Amino acid sequence: MSKTSPDYDIISSLKIICIVMITGISFGIMMSLVSNAFVSGVDFLFNTRNQLNFLEFYFLGKKYSAAPIIFLLVAVGALLIVRRLFSIDRWHGPADSIYAAHRTDNELDIKSGFGSTIAAFISAGSGASVGQYGPLVHFGATVGSYVRTLTKGTISTDVFIGCGVAGAIAAGFNAPIAGTIFACETILRHFSLRAVAPVAITSITAAGISKIFFGNLNTFSLSGVSPDLMYLLPLALITGPIFGILSIIYMMMLRKSAAFAKATNWLPWRLLLLAAIITGTVGMFLPEILGLGIEHIETVLNNGFSVYYLCLLLIGKLVITSICIGFGMFGGIFSPALFIGATAGALFTKLATVIGGATVGLAIGPGLIICGMAAISSTVVGTPIAGVLIMLELTMSYELALAAMLSVVTSALISHLLFGHSFFDRQLLDRGIDISQGRTQIELMEQPIVHLANKDYVHFSKDTSIKSAINQMAEAQVSEAYITSNENNFLGKVSLHGLLNSKDTLFVTSSLIDKPTQIKHDASLQQGIEIASEFVGESIPVINFETGKLLGVLSEADLFQAYLATQNKIIDLEKK
Repeated sequence: MSKTSPDYDIISSLKIICIVMITGISFGIMMSLVSNAFVSGVDFLFNTRNQLNFLEFYFLGKKYSAAPIIFLLVAVGALLIVRRLFSIDRWHGPADSIYAAHRTDNELDIKSGFGSTIAAFISAGSGASVGQYGPLVHFGATVGSYVRTLTKGTISTDVFIGCGVAGAIAAGFNAPIAGTIFACETILRHFSLRAVAPVAITSITAAGISKIFFGNLNTFSLSGVSPDLMYLLPLALITGPIFGILSIIYMMMLRKSAAFAKATNWLPWRLLLLAAIITGTVGMFLPEILGLGIEHIETVLNNGFSVYYLCLLLIGKLVITSICIGFGMFGGIFSPALFIGATAGALFTKLATVIGGATVGLAIGPGLIICGMAAISSTVVGTPIAGVLIMLELTMSYELALAAMLSVVTSALISHLLFGHSFFDRQLLDRGIDISQGRTQIELMEQPIVHLANKDYVHFSKDTSIKSAINQMAEAQVSEAYITSNENNFLGKVSLHGLLNSKDTLFVTSSLIDKPTQIKHDASLQQGIEIASEFVGESIPVINFETGKLLGVLSEADLFQAYLATQNKIIDLEKK
C-alpha cells in the first residue's frame, strides 16, 4: 500500500492520537500521585513539628518551641546521607530541566533527579525556607526523560519532559491551564502543536485526578471576590515596578549567598549545619518563615499581621531563603516568592488604606496581595503568562487576574531591563549556557571540536629536505603542511609556495615556518566556526595547548558539514 494513500494517513493519524492520549494520561496519573504524595508528606512533617509540645520553652515571658532547630539538625544528617548515597555533587532542579529540553542528547540522570527530589522533601519537611514545586518540576522532567529512554517512542524527549513538568504544576495547584502554559513557556520555550497536545492532556489528567481523589492541597481560594478595578488597576501599575525590584533583590540574594558559600571552601556538612542553626534560631521567633509558607498566606490575605510583623516576615523570608538554598538545603524558589509577594502586597495594601482611607482598602481588597504574589513569582521563575493563569485558576476572579497581569508585565519589564534573565536562565548562564540562543546554538557550543579533527594531514620534521617536503605535498595534493617534532609537538606550518620559492637552503628552516591560526583542543564547534570565519588558508590545526601536540586539522568544509549535520539533527528532533 502506498504511504500516500488515504488509508495509510488515517491509520498513521490514529496511531499518533493514541500515542499522545496514552502518554498524556499516563503522565497525568503518575505526576498527580507523586505530587500529592510529596505535598501531603511535607504537610505531615509540618504538622508533626508544630505538635511537639515537649520541645517548648519560655523566654522573656513568651513561649517558644525548639522543634524547628531540632528538625533542621536532623535534616542535615539526612541530606548528607542522600548526597553520599546518590553520589550527588550538586542538587538538580528546573534549570537542568530547561537545559535538557534544549539539547539533542537530552536524557536527564534519573539517579540525580530522584536524589534531589528526596533532598527537597527532607529540606521542606524539616522547615527549611524552600519551595516544593521546583523539585517536583524537575522530578517530572526526569521521569519524562527516563520513560522516553525506555520506550524509544515517536514523541521526542523534550515533549516527555514537558509532560512531566505540566503534570507536576497542574497537580500541585489544581491549575491545568497554567500547567500547560508553564511547561511550554518556561521549559520547552515553544508552543508547537506536537508539544501542546500531550502536555495539555497530561495537565488536565493530573489536575482532574488531584481534584477527585485529593482535593485542594496547599492552595487558597478567593472565589466571589470582585475588587473595584478603578482603584485596583492604577495601584497595580504603580506597584508592579516595585515588585520587579523586589524580585531582583530576591534573585541577587540567592546568587550572593551561593557565591559566599562557594568562596568559603567549606565542606558541605559545615555549610548545612550553619544554615540549619541560623534558620532554626530565627524560626523559633518567626515561625511563619519556616517551610513553604503557603499556609500563612491565608493569614496575610485576611489581614492577619501588623505592618511591623509584615516587615519582619518580608526581610526574614528573603534572608533565610537565601541562606537555605545558597548553603546547600535544596528546594524551590517559587513558594518563597509567593510568600514574599504576599507580604509585600499586604504592606502596600495597608499603605494605600492609610493614604486613601477605609474606602480604598475595601475597594481593592486582597488585590495587591495577589498582584505581589503573581508579579514576584512570575518574574523570578520567568513565567509571566503562567503566573497570571495560576492566580486566575486559584482565585477564579477575572478582576484579580487583570490586576495581576498588569503588575506582572511591569515587574517583568523592570527585571528584564535591570537583571536581564529569570533566576533559572541566570543559573545556566553561570555555567556558560545561553538558552536564548536556541537549540542549534547550544548544540554547537556543546559539541567538542577535537572529535572532528582530521588525522589525514601532511607533516614532517625541520630536518626534512625541501625537495622531500615538496614531493610529499605534491603527492598528497595539498598546498600546506605541518612541522612537528618526533613527539608530534606542533612547531608551525609551511606552504608549498614558500618551499618552491626557497633558493638559499636545502632544508626546512625556521624562516619558512609560519605560526598559523590555531584551535584549542577543548574548543567547541561554535568557537571553531568563529575562528574559521576570519581564517584564510587550507586547514586549521587543532592543538593541545597543555602538551603542545598536534591532534589533527580542520578545513572550512569540515566545519560547514558539521554545522549542517547539527542543523539537520535539530530539525529531525523537532519533527518527531
